[in-house]
Amino acid sequence: MAQDAKREIEKLRGEIRHHDYRYYVLNQPEISDTEYDDLMKRLVRLEQGRPGLITPDSPTQRVSGEAVKGFKTVRHKVRMFSLDNTYSFDELRDWDRRVRKGLTRGEKVEYVAELKIDGVSVSLTYEGGILTVGATRGDGETGEDVTLNLKTIPSIPLRLLATSAKGGSASGGSDQPLATSVEVRGEVYMGKSDFERLNRERAKNGEVLFANPRNSAAGSLKLLDPKLVAGRNLTCCIHSFGVLEGGAPLKGQWEFLQTARQWGLRVNPEGALCKNLDAVIEYCARWQEKRSALDYEIDGVAVKVNSFEQQKRLGWTLKSPRWACAYKFPAKQATTTVKNIAVQVGRTGVITPVAELEPVECAGVTIKHATLHNFDEIERLGVKVGDRVVIERAGEVIPKIIKVVENVRRGKERSYKIPTKCPVCKGDIAKEKEGEVAYHCINPSCPAQLERGLVHFASRATMDIEGMGEAAVAQLVGKGLVKDFADIYRLDKDALLRLELFKDKKSENLLAAIQRSKRQPLSRLLYALGIRHVGEKAALVVAERFGALEVIMASRKEDFDAIHEIGSVMAESIEDFFKQKGTVGLIGKLKKAGVNMSEPRRKAGARPLAGKTFVLTGELAGFTRQEAQRLVRELGGAASSSVSAGTDFVVAGENPGSKYEKARRLGVKIIGESEFSAMVRG
Repeated sequence: MAQDAKREIEKLRGEIRHHDYRYYVLNQPEISDTEYDDLMKRLVRLEQGRPGLITPDSPTQRVSGEAVKGFKTVRHKVRMFSLDNTYSFDELRDWDRRVRKGLTRGEKVEYVAELKIDGVSVSLTYEGGILTVGATRGDGETGEDVTLNLKTIPSIPLRLLATSAKGGSASGGSDQPLATSVEVRGEVYMGKSDFERLNRERAKNGEVLFANPRNSAAGSLKLLDPKLVAGRNLTCCIHSFGVLEGGAPLKGQWEFLQTARQWGLRVNPEGALCKNLDAVIEYCARWQEKRSALDYEIDGVAVKVNSFEQQKRLGWTLKSPRWACAYKFPAKQATTTVKNIAVQVGRTGVITPVAELEPVECAGVTIKHATLHNFDEIERLGVKVGDRVVIERAGEVIPKIIKVVENVRRGKERSYKIPTKCPVCKGDIAKEKEGEVAYHCINPSCPAQLERGLVHFASRATMDIEGMGEAAVAQLVGKGLVKDFADIYRLDKDALLRLELFKDKKSENLLAAIQRSKRQPLSRLLYALGIRHVGEKAALVVAERFGALEVIMASRKEDFDAIHEIGSVMAESIEDFFKQKGTVGLIGKLKKAGVNMSEPRRKAGARPLAGKTFVLTGELAGFTRQEAQRLVRELGGAASSSVSAGTDFVVAGENPGSKYEKARRLGVKIIGESEFSAMVRG
């Protein structure tokens, strides 16, 4: 009898998995909901009579019996990168050109286009085909363990199917062996109809409404009671993987998606294999028009190079893969009134007009200001103070005005005149080059430029001069003690003590931080100089390619343009910057002050800290916090801000805080600065 019951239980589980696959993956149900419920009820009764036969991957085990107390942190086996965004077909074509630039000339490239669902990114780990861990993306390196909540989602199989490579039966044999260890990535989301139903229920109960389906999905995964999550009708679509160990090797993204579907994982059915970029653009345009017909929110299209071999050659930047990007659809819009138009002076002297708006809700955020980009844009749009305007959040982030509602004008609107003087220093403003749209304050001593430039120069991501914030910079510039970046290195204690903000200890600390900043690598200095269009990533790429500042200064536009990550606009900007007499003089002064002008060469493949997570606590004598974290990352490790059981080392300096005590409780290895120094500099 026991064997008969076991056989029937296994048969029922196989039938239910088969019907889950037909319903949630293929969207081709073979039985009615009532028949499915009868199968599940029969399995529940049999398992209740023989609890020893219940297994974690049984379809009855989706909802755990108890609420959890909190979510522990888990470390992803492979980092979960984000995608770079494009907002127009021209930008998509630029990305395609960069892809081809990174491959052999004339090499054929296929793309896979997938709808970019606006949900919550998660990873699912299967060992031996059984779901073992489900986690949120978090910061890309670590996320939260929400396995019990993810198990409640019917489209996430608790056990992968061994299906035919031709996609036939969900219970037959397999031409492709199932991988022994699988970690896949996907998007958890809530459908529009389920979102509306949930908000109706919350309104009826007097609860705060969710702003949009994405927020409702994120909030649902944060619930501590899986029973509540089970009632939210969430869905998960798989789009990529981090680990595939064992099984037959896959050649590309399209083959992965088909294989994932065979394993019982839900894959968005609207994906397409595109022979060229024109096919990708046609796909994007089609879904841009059709997206409202879907019962779930999409904010764009994910475009990936199909071939895994080509992906490997293209590689990754610091934040995203070079072989993939996201085409973002035009953003949601709202209408409001322009109260005033003000101007801001950037650290590079660019004068940017900004519209001050009547506050308005747009895509779940209250908007009070919108960029007008430049004065030509004001003229093109015909914007006047007092106008009703349509705004949108470009890329769902940056608010901008896209048109004026002219038919509601009352005659009281005021035209805007381009200022002739800088609003900060009252110096002249002009276009820097013929054909440029941007106006600049041409006064090199403009306090707005100098102050903002100094704050950037001293920030953590650049030269990391602790104690040189906005208030200190304002006093240094106001008293005439600092007139360019190099003047920082001429400061002494007597000069600082003449300022209101500084006493003995604070002056000594700032001077010590200034001295430490001289050791920063060239990449930090390049970013600190504020070269137009050059961000942190580009500065690192250029520094590692050329090695020394004198080599960079002797190079020309074509030398920079030859680098994969550097475009023609950025290349021209770098060349122009180092041509200026003022720049040459500034670099000479910095060099004379003892500022480092080279980038340390890393040995090929030297990543001794790979797979190790470090947390810093307390004050380190020989490193700034930023410098220590950077060194860890450069050597292949991960630098985290919180201690967990997955932390490998806690580096304790003087006066360590609560992280030290937590590390002791968890049994995490604690090391001192000398041991840490040997690890990163040895």
